[in-house]
Amino acid sequence: MTKTNPGNFFEDFTVGQVLEHATPRTVTEGDRALYGAIYPSRFAVPSSAEFAASVGLAPAPVEDLVAFHIAFGKTVPDVSLNAVANLGYAECRFHRPVVPGDTLRTRSEVIGLKQNSNGRTGVVYVRSTATNQRGEVALDWARWVMVHKRDSGAPAPETVVPELAPVVPADDLIVPAGLDFSGYDFAAAGEPHRCGDYEIGETIDHVDGVTLTDPEHMLATRLWQNTAKVHFNVQARPDGVRLVYGGHVISMARALSFNGLANAQLIAAINAGAHVAPAFAGDTIYAWSEVLDIAETPAPGVGALRLRLVATKDRDESMTLRGEDGKYAPGVLLDLDYWALVPR
Repeated sequence: MTKTNPGNFFEDFTVGQVLEHATPRTVTEGDRALYGAIYPSRFAVPSSAEFAASVGLAPAPVEDLVAFHIAFGKTVPDVSLNAVANLGYAECRFHRPVVPGDTLRTRSEVIGLKQNSNGRTGVVYVRSTATNQRGEVALDWARWVMVHKRDSGAPAPETVVPELAPVVPADDLIVPAGLDFSGYDFAAAGEPHRCGDYEIGETIDHVDGVTLTDPEHMLATRLWQNTAKVHFNVQARPDGVRLVYGGHVISMARALSFNGLANAQLIAAINAGAHVAPAFAGDTIYAWSEVLDIAETPAPGVGALRLRLVATKDRDESMTLRGEDGKYAPGVLLDLDYWALVPR
């Protein structure tokens, strides 16, 4: 018997299977520093302990996506080590801020399977839950990933495609305990725009761009202990090119969105997400956002914006998501629908 882990292939998954993922990971101030070194993020809450305390969050949480990447990375050896690509997300809720010293561990349940028509790959749907050292849920989400089959001749499983909500209702958003934006320091945050300054249907060109490099995306992916072969090993893909981790594109686009959405301080939920096209080193990433909805929360001074964050390869000043044929426009890399907490 081999002692090494080749990872699960499509035929190794069954609906209802529970996967307890290895290696709990303790969040440190180093994660905050490295995140800021890799991504041009300037949101005030994770950047400033003083600012975070002024809005009721002490100690200062790390970026919400630090927690997401760490929790996601735990799932890779069991779910997507033999992936072709991660395809999408749904029903992701951030239950509480993650602070340095928290230790995250993740478990997943297989909730769906669908073999592809080529017989060589299939789509695996999982629901994952990350908890801290006290057993409290930090975040949970559903995702689906295309995985290679070990044996293309293996019989296809019964197709089960789970029904996933298209959006987390505003009433189900979890506002961190103690969060209070009533005394919000707009000058320190960097922009004057309140929740009410945005309109449904408004689009925001975030203007700035960042060119991806192999060292940066591999460093980031290792930081989250994400071991998917396609991100590191040029022999894992027929074209011999490393695929940039989709989460790297999410974090880059979120950081770029600061210019125009600097007060979208905290991510409350990810409603849906699609990695529309692969990204590679040398691609220059730009981002734009569309306001999809506006809601109130019971927390003092806190509102919520439902935003579509779109990352593109090269800048699209027309901010076109889809063509007349309904297909994504050329250059679109990421279509992410999420709720952010904003002062009102």
